Amino acid sequence: MHSTPHANPPRHVADRLIDAVERAGTPACVGIDPVVERLPEALQTAARNRREVVDAIAAFSLGVLDAVVGRVGVVKFQSACFERYGHVGIAALERLTSQAGERGLEVILDAKRGDISISAEHYAAAAFDRPATGPDGGPDWVTIHSYLGADGITPFLAWGGGAFALVRTTNPSGDAVQGRRLADGRTVAESIAEMIAVTGRSALGEYGYSALGAVVGATRPAEAARLRELMPQQIFLVPGFGAQGGTGTDVRPCFGPDGRGAIVAASRSVIYAFDPGQSRWAGRVSDAAEDLAEQVGRAAGMR
Repeated sequence: MHSTPHANPPRHVADRLIDAVERAGTPACVGIDPVVERLPEALQTAARNRREVVDAIAAFSLGVLDAVVGRVGVVKFQSACFERYGHVGIAALERLTSQAGERGLEVILDAKRGDISISAEHYAAAAFDRPATGPDGGPDWVTIHSYLGADGITPFLAWGGGAFALVRTTNPSGDAVQGRRLADGRTVAESIAEMIAVTGRSALGEYGYSALGAVVGATRPAEAARLRELMPQQIFLVPGFGAQGGTGTDVRPCFGPDGRGAIVAASRSVIYAFDPGQSRWAGRVSDAAEDLAEQVGRAAGMR
């Protein structure tokens, strides 16, 4: 039988995300990007074939979840780190997103899907089509591409989940496209932002924020301020904090005038905050998550 989008989700996805941030007292998000070569040595040693590699990555990721819960309210899984291992990696990712939800964490799937029509509908279903009850919990949000226009976006909103559309990224070569000026003086990123703002107006929650958010990098504060003006109802997913150079000062323009509206993500500076030979590595991850929470909480005026 063919599944249909959930018509009446229990609470708007943007409201749930803001509630999670306010419970944690910080808009910090820990990115879970597991790479076998950077795991604790004990887990690396146990990983001798593909299935054991996935088992090691899953055990590490579960340890990270337990280390960060209570310190942040949001986690972001990098889908590629699991998809590369085929069906066993995808199965592990599905278990982990469910386990994150069981721990009260809001979950972002960083998959950067990008297509239109029936293909976009299938990608959206893959992210959000889950039973209403039972242990098979999926992500709350997924990252998507925006450069195919609204046709590549609206299928993700139909399921009651949230989507963060790429607008302005931190990679240097992105400047050649996103920073290019159009004939009317706007940058390409600004034109995409205007399209996101219009497309997201039909999906607002009680707090006034849309289920359609935007990915805006942490390292360009002047641009972020302009993009916030253009997208007042979008929650920004802000990568680039910490290891990529973004600071508390850099991310302040990403927040709305109510102090809400941005989720600031860091991955490597948190999940690899240990020497691989340490047996009690989870404590270092927990400390790094608390430091991230404090820095980002201060930047947002929550601490």
